[in-house]
Amino acid sequence: MDRPFVHLRSHSAYSLLEGALPVPAMIELAKKDRQPALAITDTNNLFGALEFSEKAAKAGIQPIIGLQIPVDFADEDRAGGKLGSPKGKGYQVLPALVLIAQNEQGFLNLLSLASTAYEDVGQKGPHLPLEALGEVNGGLICLTGGAFGPIGQVLWDDDKPLAESRLQALQDLFPGRLYVELQRHGMEQETATEGAMVALADARALPLVATNENFVPTGEDYEAHDALLAIAESRLVADEDRRRLTPDHAFASSKDMARRFADLPEALANTVEIARRVSFRPLLSPPLLPHFTTDHGTKDDDAGEETEAEALRRMAKDGLDERLELNGLAPGMTRQDYDDRLAFELSIIERMQYPGYFLIVADFIQWAKRQDIPVGPGRGSGAGSVVAWALTITDLDPLRFGLLFERFLNPERVSMPDFDIDFCQDRRDEVIAYVQDRYGHDRVAQIITFGTLQARAVLRDVGRVLEMPYGQVDRLCKMVPANPADPYTLERALREVDTLRAAGDEEPIVAKLLDLAQRLEGLYRHASTHAAGVVIGDRPLDRLVPIYREPGSPMPVTQYSMKWVEPAGLVKFDFLGLKTLSIIQETLRLLKQRGIEIDLATIPLDDPAAYELYSKADTVGVFQVESAGMRRTLLSIKPDRFEDIIALVALFRPGPMSNIPRFAAIKHGLEEPDYMHPLLEPVLKETYGIIVYQEQVMEIARVLSGFSLGEADMLRRAMGKKIRSEMAKQKTRFLKGAEERGLDAALMDDIFEKVAKFADYGFNKSHAAAYALVSYQTAYLKANYPVEFLAASMTYDLTNTEKLADFRQDAIQRGIAMHAPSINHGEARFSVRDGGIDYALC
Repeated sequence: MDRPFVHLRSHSAYSLLEGALPVPAMIELAKKDRQPALAITDTNNLFGALEFSEKAAKAGIQPIIGLQIPVDFADEDRAGGKLGSPKGKGYQVLPALVLIAQNEQGFLNLLSLASTAYEDVGQKGPHLPLEALGEVNGGLICLTGGAFGPIGQVLWDDDKPLAESRLQALQDLFPGRLYVELQRHGMEQETATEGAMVALADARALPLVATNENFVPTGEDYEAHDALLAIAESRLVADEDRRRLTPDHAFASSKDMARRFADLPEALANTVEIARRVSFRPLLSPPLLPHFTTDHGTKDDDAGEETEAEALRRMAKDGLDERLELNGLAPGMTRQDYDDRLAFELSIIERMQYPGYFLIVADFIQWAKRQDIPVGPGRGSGAGSVVAWALTITDLDPLRFGLLFERFLNPERVSMPDFDIDFCQDRRDEVIAYVQDRYGHDRVAQIITFGTLQARAVLRDVGRVLEMPYGQVDRLCKMVPANPADPYTLERALREVDTLRAAGDEEPIVAKLLDLAQRLEGLYRHASTHAAGVVIGDRPLDRLVPIYREPGSPMPVTQYSMKWVEPAGLVKFDFLGLKTLSIIQETLRLLKQRGIEIDLATIPLDDPAAYELYSKADTVGVFQVESAGMRRTLLSIKPDRFEDIIALVALFRPGPMSNIPRFAAIKHGLEEPDYMHPLLEPVLKETYGIIVYQEQVMEIARVLSGFSLGEADMLRRAMGKKIRSEMAKQKTRFLKGAEERGLDAALMDDIFEKVAKFADYGFNKSHAAAYALVSYQTAYLKANYPVEFLAASMTYDLTNTEKLADFRQDAIQRGIAMHAPSINHGEARFSVRDGGIDYALC
């Protein structure tokens, strides 16, 4: 190219309700134009920094990480009216600078500044006081922000002395790293201030740099983007006194920029100079866990503090002793089986360097239990770990239920363990507060998440700013099928829904609505906090990721989303709130008032009353089995053992539901099971020959082909993802192993294909078993203590009139009298007719 050029001002979709350039689209545009480097400079955030860095580098483009951030110079009379511009053209209360990370120090400073911007948002929004730049500016290149930056804005206001003062302040802060920024988007303020900015730069020997502020892919997206700006400000497209851009705010080609700045070639050349000065990009990081210290003291005077691995071994062995003393051995198991499994798991955990992770999770769970905060028995594949059971992280004996450790932590595939933990919804925040106190408030944060403009929502937003009648837009929205499991895009809806397509063909305004909405669909609309994710760092978090804060919330939030926070080096823990645990706790509290104390850890798993309740589908309020479909399934299966409840949790989902009739028929002797091969009967017997669990797929590979369980987990993953090349490789390995065992090749080929088909639907047995236990606990309480259970259930659904009606009907059917609610105190009362016991629901 005659005039090489690098874009230094690009707003991705992470510039919420402002940027309309998804990160992959930005990169593709730069690649198509053969641009060697590209900067991301989102407004007020670094949400996309790591994602952009990785994806740009993979595309062969040098990523440049920047930030557009308003800066408060505190040099104007704010009460005197210099907010924006007396000419009516300035729309930012605080004009913004652009900061670009030149090296690692600069990126760390950028993280700090992006975090500081959210500490005192107030009416000004995210911003930096000038003194913050004075404290943290090393390794940063500064662009002055163009005509709408702090220099251009006051020049537009005819205040040259203030412009000179501000420029001097910036030059002092960024010696040799300050560029006077020029833009030519066809806006009046740019034309009016450019000469004065060039003169100021010449007077101070400051370099010029040409930028184009990219908001959309092409000029054809201008109208849709204009609607997006109207949505952001809750204005109408027709409003004249709102922020407007031009079609030239699209991603410009190098030729376009060369043409626009033909008279200032040095300003173009300086974009390349800045790219060459940038020598750093954020990289992926291995997990950085905080060091876990115990109160156990030292091993002896010479050995020093106990290591994490030693602490884990000690605590796991002691915990296993306590578990087996309380629960006994599983049928058919010996103490040596437990010791061997514990030793195997500990060796893997130590080899993968995860003792600290287990200790951290065990610490906050054990603390919660000491505070009488209900904790779920497990969730996800973690219930397959004996170490987790010994540490009281989970409450199911993996050997008793045939749960596999390798499904949780595969020694042949390095990945972080991931415990998802259910807490009582009322007291979950107490556990998070404990973790903050334990590791430091600057080292613990929740995780950001982004809401998107989805099909119906974007139609409503665009329809409003176009001033279309509400009823018309509402009718169009309802033409888009609502399917949460498989959400419709507008493109799909237009392809499949004739009435929607016809509406666009018949009315130009509807056609315009559909066009603009499709261009905006999928863009990020707002930021919020992930419901469960919490990260813990080994250092202040703003040394690893930028920090965001929601207004009014003291809890810091990472600016990287769930997908990118772990690659940044942070370890995620899921703290989930489960209402059922609160209901169980309230039931136990009410029982205790009657002098009845129940330890859920010791209730029998073969209680006849509980299984009678399941078999009659008398399951209002029983966890996981309340729906009409599940009740029909209960009536057909009539579960009479805990393994049936586990299977129900796994089977009642789209796909495997088709196996329910056969499951019921075999259970009741109406059909014969098909184990495919005699060797597989022990693997499939509990599910009547039907492959229900992912763990069964793994066991089949182990039994027939000699796979290690780690290898078998890789096979299970390959089958689930349907990657042809990987499937072919795994099938060859499977058949070869079966051949070495003298098994029939044709039969093994058939079994592999059948297993691959079932693997589509296979469910994680560890998760199913854990949630089956919660379900059983609620069934046990309801069957044996219905008054207390219904009272507790209604306490947590007082605002749900439909559920209250179900509970009331259930109470009446059980002969439980219900007194009328008190209007003054907002409480309902129950009593047992023959016991005279009343419970108040407040």
